[in-house]
Amino acid sequence: MTNKVIMGFTLMLILIVPAMSLHASAQTSQSYTITGAGSTFVFPLMDNWRVEYNKIHPEIMLNYQSIGSGAGIKLLEQKSVDFGASDAPLSATDMQKAPGVLTLPESIGGITVTYNLPGIDKGLKLTGPVIAQIFMGNITSWNDPAIVSLNPGVNLPSQKIVVAHRSDGSGTTYAFTDYLSKVSPDWQTKIGQGKSVPWPLGTGGQGNAGVANIVKSTPYAIGYVELAYVFQNKMTYAFVQNADGNSFVEPTLDSVAADAAAASGSFPAADGDWSKVSIVNQPGSNSYPISTLTYVMIYKDLSTVTGETQDKSSQVLAFLDWIIHDGQQYASGLLYVPLPDSIKKIDENGLAEVTFAGGAVPEFGPIAALVLAIAIVSIIAVSARSRIGFNPKI
Repeated sequence: MTNKVIMGFTLMLILIVPAMSLHASAQTSQSYTITGAGSTFVFPLMDNWRVEYNKIHPEIMLNYQSIGSGAGIKLLEQKSVDFGASDAPLSATDMQKAPGVLTLPESIGGITVTYNLPGIDKGLKLTGPVIAQIFMGNITSWNDPAIVSLNPGVNLPSQKIVVAHRSDGSGTTYAFTDYLSKVSPDWQTKIGQGKSVPWPLGTGGQGNAGVANIVKSTPYAIGYVELAYVFQNKMTYAFVQNADGNSFVEPTLDSVAADAAAASGSFPAADGDWSKVSIVNQPGSNSYPISTLTYVMIYKDLSTVTGETQDKSSQVLAFLDWIIHDGQQYASGLLYVPLPDSIKKIDENGLAEVTFAGGAVPEFGPIAALVLAIAIVSIIAVSARSRIGFNPKI
């Protein structure tokens, strides 16, 4: 075999190594469990992703703990999960505790004001300031003049309003109180915005499911719950006045999408500061005002996560790449808004930054490493032969 043939074959091996590595990563025969934790808001969609991804990658299991955004961020800070999921972006304090985290929006959803009024269907009209006064305890009965004036012809009972709210640190609470802080100076001054706030009254429930169960089982109750939970549980919900103040908007896929679209174009890069990002109360006649992005958060260097390996890291990235692309086809059926291309681009750029111990992910697998080793040995052998047995003409 001539030197040229050997060198050509060697170069070919070097060129095909990355392709072989990627293929081996995508079609691995080894089983992996990807761990995530956090948002209950996104759980219906995340659980659907778990099932659908496992159909095409039976060797990959997703273990997602729907424990609330606050708890998910804590596990992320402890580096004990592959990714955290939150409906609230990292605060400045969170970013100090978890340096090097990338924020990847993976879904968009609406937060409903749901109620249990016997004999009254969906469509009760409420404004932001009235909602704030209810959750502050200043409006205490369903036939309060402030509610009656918004709903002429509706026979509202004189029953006391039972308030339900989240008991855990919650991204849903973060977005809901973000909205109330924007529409009610009184709320902003006395209660404020956060994953947990000092509720003046009410009964606390764990997760979106917990609040939904309280409202559904308690006559005359009111709470705030993600849109998918309301439809899954066949609950009634309010139409909320839009930011323009000229209509009461039903929470639907289209109205949440309209709210998100009005806020798009101003988002940071995945490694930027998302702490001030908000899409609530955007202008537009059909914009439902209580809407939110929900996020997956991962470390830029996955080797810092407890128990992570190079091979597993490649599977984590493959799964996240799938949810922001092919996985979006399952969003609409569960009343989440599919990501627009502008947000997908942010996510793609973010995933491209992920490393493992400073090296690109996916790294070469064992087979690819062997092929590369053969290629290197071939180069060395050819170089040695050239020096010893040949005297090429120049």
